[in-house]
Amino acid sequence: MNAVSTFEKHFLSARQNRWYWLFSIFCRVVLAFAFFAAGMVKIVGERFASGLSELHPMGAYLEALHHTGYYYTFIGIAQVAAAMLLLIPRTAALGALLYFPIIVNIWLLSYAVRFEGSYVTSPLMVLANLYLLVWNYDRLRYLLPLKEFSEMGILQKPAKYNTKFPLLFFAFVFFTVVAAVAFAEFGHEVMPRNSLKDCKTQFADTGQEAIGFRFCECIHVEGQSLDDCLEEFERSK
Repeated sequence: MNAVSTFEKHFLSARQNRWYWLFSIFCRVVLAFAFFAAGMVKIVGERFASGLSELHPMGAYLEALHHTGYYYTFIGIAQVAAAMLLLIPRTAALGALLYFPIIVNIWLLSYAVRFEGSYVTSPLMVLANLYLLVWNYDRLRYLLPLKEFSEMGILQKPAKYNTKFPLLFFAFVFFTVVAAVAFAEFGHEVMPRNSLKDCKTQFADTGQEAIGFRFCECIHVEGQSLDDCLEEFERSK
């Protein structure tokens, strides 16, 4: 039995399990809500995360993006379209495909500028999106560079679901969420945070108040790039 056959065996088993099915619905609804809200902000012409200072690395990016005219609106339309497609069962696979490159871009951007607003949620949304892509493997497998395909066809909803609780899977989901939160909290020595006050609180009683406050002012007062402020912080140690 090759790797594809082994995967398809587990895939067929998962598609007959009520808990995996409910989790797919949960992922679809949560992802759709997130993109619908974010997309509508762009469609009506408002700046996303408008409370974030333009001096913040993410704030500077969002401000520039806000002034790109119809490109900004197009992103909003794409997000709302992906959200609506996800909510419709027959088009959920297409919605997951459209959603994926957008959310990966948001995830990489959040990590690049260390933006707390989506530092935890964006990687989890990427994983939820991947789950939906795998869940729709029967519809999407023909896009994969495989030499031959099984005769599985498009799966229909089973007459009766298996109700056995997949403990290992949901334990993995739980620890993945914990890992994402832990990395956001402890993965970097310093974070720009969303405001000067919040930035300074991370250096309280650390013995690095002077250089830490200087880092925060570099970001939130002077509007320097994250890389330049981090480089200055490292030199000042």
